[in-house]
Amino acid sequence: MADLRHLVLVLGDQLDLDAAAFDDFDAAHDAVWMAEVAEEATHVWSSQPRTVMFLAAMRHFAAALRAAGRPLQYTRLDDPTNHGSLPAQLRADIARLRPTGLVMTAPGDWRVLQAIRGLAQAHGLPLDIREDRHFYGSVREFAAHARGRKSLRMEYFYREMRKRHGVLMQGTAGDQPEGGQWNFDADNREAFGAAGPGAVPPRAVFAPDAITREVITLVEQRFATHPGRLVDFAWPVTRVQALVALQRFIAERLPLFGRYQDAMWPGEPWLYHAHLAAALNLKLLHPREVVDAAVAAYRAGAAPLAGVEGFVRQILGWREYVRGINWTRMPGYAELNALQAHEDLPAWYWTGATDMACLRDAIAQTLQHGHAHHIQRLMVTGLFALMYGVQPQQVHAWYLAVYVDAVEWVELPNTLGMSQYADGGLMASKPYVATGKYIQRMSPHCKGCRYDPALRTGAKACPFTTLYWDFLMRHDTTLATNPRMALQVKNVARLDEAQKQAIRERAAAIRRGEVA
Repeated sequence: MADLRHLVLVLGDQLDLDAAAFDDFDAAHDAVWMAEVAEEATHVWSSQPRTVMFLAAMRHFAAALRAAGRPLQYTRLDDPTNHGSLPAQLRADIARLRPTGLVMTAPGDWRVLQAIRGLAQAHGLPLDIREDRHFYGSVREFAAHARGRKSLRMEYFYREMRKRHGVLMQGTAGDQPEGGQWNFDADNREAFGAAGPGAVPPRAVFAPDAITREVITLVEQRFATHPGRLVDFAWPVTRVQALVALQRFIAERLPLFGRYQDAMWPGEPWLYHAHLAAALNLKLLHPREVVDAAVAAYRAGAAPLAGVEGFVRQILGWREYVRGINWTRMPGYAELNALQAHEDLPAWYWTGATDMACLRDAIAQTLQHGHAHHIQRLMVTGLFALMYGVQPQQVHAWYLAVYVDAVEWVELPNTLGMSQYADGGLMASKPYVATGKYIQRMSPHCKGCRYDPALRTGAKACPFTTLYWDFLMRHDTTLATNPRMALQVKNVARLDEAQKQAIRERAAAIRRGEVA
């Protein structure tokens, strides 16, 4: 291609025809660059559903680019000229195309950003990195919010965002929260009754078309040893499909979302959750249109305020907050390990081969669908890893590998900070630890499990309960100074030395793999 002005780089999670990188695109002088590379599926052991999600969405977006008349340089995974990594592929294509400059929307992955910056510098090319408009705020705005604060808390950030963007606000000045309060957690988060969730609306599914079927075949062949299964792959991989999924959620699931957002039920992976995170993170949906749709449902009387506020908080609050944490704390954030956890992740996290019913169910559905909702991630798989003492970077790699919505800017702070407390309290004000009684309260998994959540020692003791007490004992000095943990730590003082030793021995057996 002669006289190429700009090579516009598009990554696999930047699938938006209106992205800032295209603002001054000139089809006569510019070209779009995209590449499928094996490294993105192997730098963590990416599951088959996650890899198909990215590649299928990329190929559909490539078709949309061509339909829009934008010249495209696209390298497929099975192309014989594929160089295997983004830097190597881009290096070869720069030499071949000879652009005068590179343009891209800001990446969400620190590793990728550094690689592209280094490559541009090595070739003496200007690199124009533009704001990612798929967020309510910028990283600079978050940094301004954080500057000078002794501690950061999502709740205060969320309130600022509500006011700034006029979301669920009322009053003559628009400065008061809808319904008179900012947070409706007390009205949400119920468990299902003994009869279970009943007739849950069916999930929005999208049968793989020819493009996606081709990707599925390729991934099954190329990454046959990677975890996960593809027989049920039905995620939205185009903007049109993502909009259908959004509409279905608003109409069918949002009315009960808040009430049951923390509930679990065996064999029910979808329940009342949105299933929109992957579409949001790949930029097939914009957070504003998702939030606006939920608020409109409330205004129309189609969904209760409590549930809508809970949903809005996840996007306008939490999603924006974790992005700010990630980009103002990297690269050091990725190496944090405040609790000095060094155990290896149990091998059965990759297979689901455990007698613990809650973990078996959560991991099985994760491998089958690339999905688990936030409580399964935080209070089942994450909780066990935290109390077991898994090195947080191994937990991060697992989450990044197995979930179709996992991109680093959102997954890393959620895992290291919220789930594993590896940042020492920057993301969360306390470690989220609990006995098996929490899982018993939120689901019926314990009824069909060989372990008893009421027991902390003995052959039938629930490993969650054993590890909870062991965790408090191992970290009592650190936790005693945390106001939200002080009462739990005091409970340890009620145990005599024989009880403590029995807990330690049972915990050691769990870590040796004698209990699983």
